[in-house]
Amino acid sequence: MRDVLPELMAWWEAGETVGVGTVVATFRSAPRPAGASMLVGPDETAVGSVSGGCVEGAVYDLAQTVVASGEPVLERYGVSDDDAFAVGLTCGGILDVFVEQVSRETFPELGDVAADVGAGRPVALATVIEHPDPARVGRRMVVRPDAAAEGSLGSSRADAAVHDDALGLLAAGSNATLTYGPDGERRGEGMRVFVWGFAPKPRMLVFGAIDFAAAVAKVGSFLGYHVTVCDARPVFATSSRFPGADEVVVDWPHRYLRAELDAGRIDRRTVLAVLTHDPKFDVPLLEVALRLGDDVRPGYIGAMGSRRTHEERLDRLVEAGLSTDELALLSSPIGLDLGARTPEETAVSIAAEIVARQWGGSGERLATTQGRIHHDD
Repeated sequence: MRDVLPELMAWWEAGETVGVGTVVATFRSAPRPAGASMLVGPDETAVGSVSGGCVEGAVYDLAQTVVASGEPVLERYGVSDDDAFAVGLTCGGILDVFVEQVSRETFPELGDVAADVGAGRPVALATVIEHPDPARVGRRMVVRPDAAAEGSLGSSRADAAVHDDALGLLAAGSNATLTYGPDGERRGEGMRVFVWGFAPKPRMLVFGAIDFAAAVAKVGSFLGYHVTVCDARPVFATSSRFPGADEVVVDWPHRYLRAELDAGRIDRRTVLAVLTHDPKFDVPLLEVALRLGDDVRPGYIGAMGSRRTHEERLDRLVEAGLSTDELALLSSPIGLDLGARTPEETAVSIAAEIVARQWGGSGERLATTQGRIHHDD
C-alpha cells in the first residue's frame, strides 16, 4: 500500500470512495508480494498493481462491484490452469486478494496512519479478511508501539492476540496473513487477519565518498532504502556530490556506525557498503560490523577492493582477532560478477548481490536454472 498511498490519500481527503485490492497471501511463483495494492478510483482510473499485469483486469472489475455493494471480498486467483488463463495469471502462481472500499466513513483512521508512514513512524494496520461472521470482515485495528490500539477486530480477545503479533511483524518490517480461531484463539481456524507492518524504510549505509558511492546511493534509493553516505573527509562528503542520498555525514565510519548502533538505528534490514578500500577506514569499521550479534547485525556487509586488497584486508582483520565465522559474513570483493566497469554498472552489481542475499537467489542466469523464479519469503 505504501506505493499507492499518495493517490489514495488524495481521494480520501476529497471525500471520495476508492476500491482497494491488496495481495494478502501468495503461493508458488506469485509475481507480487503480500502487501502490494491496486486502487480503483472514483473516476475509474487504476493505480498500482497486484500481479504485474496478470489479474489486474479481474481485480478492477471486482473492486467496482465492492464499491457499489459496500461488501468486502476475499478472492483467490490462479487455483487451476483454467482459472489462471481466464484472468491472465499464466505464471503458475496463486494470489489471495482482499478487495474493500475505503473512504472517510469506512476508514477514518487513514489520515493518521498516512501521517505516520510519511514521517517514518512505525505503525501496523490489521484487517480481518476472513471470518465466520460476515459482519467482522473488513474490521480494522491500528497498532503502534507504546500506544493503545485504535479500532477493534470484534472482541477484546482477538484484539489482544493480534496486537501482540502485529508488534512483532512491525519490528521486522513485515506483512503477513495470520490465522486464529473465530474469537482470536491461538489454536484454531476461522479468522484470518492481514497485517501491514509499516516500519521505517530499511537503511543503506555507504562508507566512502567516492564516485562509486554516488551511483550506489542512487540505486539504493531506487530499491527503497534510506541512504546515508558517510566519510571522515569533509571536502568530499557533501550533499552536492551525493544528490541520491537522504543524508551525508562527516564522521569516521567506525565511530558513526557505533553511534547508530547505540541509538538503536541499525537492524537486520540494514545493509552496509564499504567502498573506502583504505585500511585506516575500513578495518576499524568492519571490526565493529562483523562482531555484532545476530539481532542487530546488518543483513548485508560488503567491502570494495581488488583481490589483493581483499586478501590484505582479511589479514588485518585476522590480526585484529576476528574469527573465521565472523569473516565469512563479509561479502568481499563486493557485488556479483557482471563484468561491470563504470560506477553505475558496479552499483548494479552491488545491488544485485544485496537482492540475491535478501531473497535467497543464486545470482545465476535464469535461463540456465530450473524451478520457481520467485523464492518464498
